[in-house]
Amino acid sequence: MVYGMGKIKFSVGYQLREEDKTFADIVEKYRERIEEVYFPWLNLPSGRAPIGNKAGYINWEAQKQLEYELKQIKKAGIKLNLLLNASCWGGDSLSLSHTNTVISIIEYLKENIGLESITSFSPVVSHIVKTNFPDIEVRASVNMKIGTTKGMEQVKNIFDSFVIQREYNRDFGRIEKLKRWCEKNGKKLSILVNSGCINFCPVQQFHDNVISHEAEVFTKANLTEDIPGSCWSFYKDIDNWKFILINSWIRPEDVHYYEGYFDVVKLATRINPDPERIIKAYCNEKYEGNLLDLFEPSHSKLLYPYIIENSKFPNNWFEKGTSCDKKCDVCAYCTDTLKKVLVKHF
Repeated sequence: MVYGMGKIKFSVGYQLREEDKTFADIVEKYRERIEEVYFPWLNLPSGRAPIGNKAGYINWEAQKQLEYELKQIKKAGIKLNLLLNASCWGGDSLSLSHTNTVISIIEYLKENIGLESITSFSPVVSHIVKTNFPDIEVRASVNMKIGTTKGMEQVKNIFDSFVIQREYNRDFGRIEKLKRWCEKNGKKLSILVNSGCINFCPVQQFHDNVISHEAEVFTKANLTEDIPGSCWSFYKDIDNWKFILINSWIRPEDVHYYEGYFDVVKLATRINPDPERIIKAYCNEKYEGNLLDLFEPSHSKLLYPYIIENSKFPNNWFEKGTSCDKKCDVCAYCTDTLKKVLVKHF
């Protein structure tokens, strides 16, 4: 069965699942629209918590399950992207030991499963891969916040492709400029369309570093559960809910506008409780229900009993959002739109 009529292809994030349906099963179901699956290596820092390790309790079957599913995904003709995208590697950031770890993992994957690309936050990791595996595509993580041609120029020798800074997802003038630069320089461009993060978040780098060290951070008695100033703290105030609408996410109904600009569109699905819902919505390019349920992070529980009903967005939402002059102090469009889409739901 083919879901949706668009030509956009997606990159989706692997999730180790305990249900009967594996992530490989989900990928197989939507294979017509999935170009790639990105995945972490077990017990290695990445942009999310490590899989297979919960507060020291090791799932010894996780490695076996991950490799089995990756092989199934490869058999389906879908590419694989290894995540080496932790924002901090601590004392190993420049070490020869870290170099050897990266090399050994990629050698193992190439020999036993297959690997087309890696995503990196670290310029050192990128250099390691470019030097030792010239056939592997090296992609700059969205968390590097590369949103200018100057930024891409500076690191073009260690990256083959770029996931653009999420804050510019609705800025087609900038997207066109970045696309032209990539075409001129033989690079690829990608975009993450369902991030729940706040645009220009001043706490993001700190939060990313905490996640990189999650295996050690959350085994301690900590001062606070929520990071002060984070989105989880910010949205506890109902007056701040309007800011949810001015972030970087793109609705499934609008993703087709990005065709031709990006080689692959990235969907965050690694920690969402229902990754198939996300994949189905964007493959169908249509969704009815709580828009927040499609995001990572999702802030659904903070708005409960209210939801943001995706089907109630006005017809001119995309047009207004991509032509916005960012003068929120004199514009009430998002505030008025929130009143239309915010629905009490029991």
